[in-house]
Amino acid sequence: MTFLLGAVILMAAVFAFLNGFRDVSAAVALSVRNHALTPTIAVLLAGLFNCVGALLSAVLAVTLSDRLFAAPPGPNSLIMLLAAVLSACLWGVHQWWHGIPSSSTQALISGLVGASLGSVMLGNEPLQGINTTILTLVLLPLFLSPIVAYIFGFVMVYPVAWAARNTAPNMVNRRTRALQSVAGAAVAFGHGLQDGQRTTAVVLFALLAAGVGVAGEMPLWVPIFTAVLLTAGTLAGGWRISYTLGHRLVRIDPMRGCVAQLVGAGLLFIGAIGFALPLSTTHTVTGAIVGAGQNQRFSVTNGRFLLRIIGMWLATPLVCAFLGALLFLALSPLA
Repeated sequence: MTFLLGAVILMAAVFAFLNGFRDVSAAVALSVRNHALTPTIAVLLAGLFNCVGALLSAVLAVTLSDRLFAAPPGPNSLIMLLAAVLSACLWGVHQWWHGIPSSSTQALISGLVGASLGSVMLGNEPLQGINTTILTLVLLPLFLSPIVAYIFGFVMVYPVAWAARNTAPNMVNRRTRALQSVAGAAVAFGHGLQDGQRTTAVVLFALLAAGVGVAGEMPLWVPIFTAVLLTAGTLAGGWRISYTLGHRLVRIDPMRGCVAQLVGAGLLFIGAIGFALPLSTTHTVTGAIVGAGQNQRFSVTNGRFLLRIIGMWLATPLVCAFLGALLFLALSPLA
């Protein structure tokens, strides 16, 4: 049991590091693309606010873990958690290598679904309530969050452009570049609030399954553990996906880039604080970037590459569920 608990915590550390490593792009891509910040300053700023958001997410993580599912105590639950986190890490590395922004949250939840199915195949107890989790935390956010972000990103360009109608373009660019520093920090803070909950919830479930945790209680070391690993990943900087968001997918001016970042950050705050709903930072910010970029007089969006990204988003639940089931079956002899 101790070995399995240690393995889950180790993989949770890897998951948190990769989460920060891959998703730093959402905070820094446009700021660096529009020369609002240097790459070094942008990553340091993102790391700081990501850390603060992850620490504050500890309060929200207990609520999230209660909504996800119930894991019966014992080694079988630890193996399900291990298989799920490992599947999410493998898929995340694959997506990063190809420069595709994808959701760590959906990869993790889908991996849990697959591991639970694998448990049922062997006649063991599944994760209780996982069917509801599939609908509320995977399928609905998959379709709704990027659409909502796209609409808001597109629409919010109008009032900002109207407010700047009598200002010289070079002055507009200068002011919005300055504001992008704030917007990038807001996205990083929102990412910490949202994604910090995932790793924290996994560790809490592992402690409960191993019989060393108490339901509804948060050990002090858990949010610190999450924040440190997320920040370390952020400081490492996953520039492949940053290049995708800032250059390959869409090229937008500083004003629209600022709008996209503020919209993305606002939706992350509302999802985390207002509705306790886990939103994908990647889906939300990418949707806002494409929406703001579409609201221009000339085409700046790479439609073919956008379709490729959407295809990968749709494939994530299926692939990670399959990997979760396969890895559970492979690891089940450890129970």
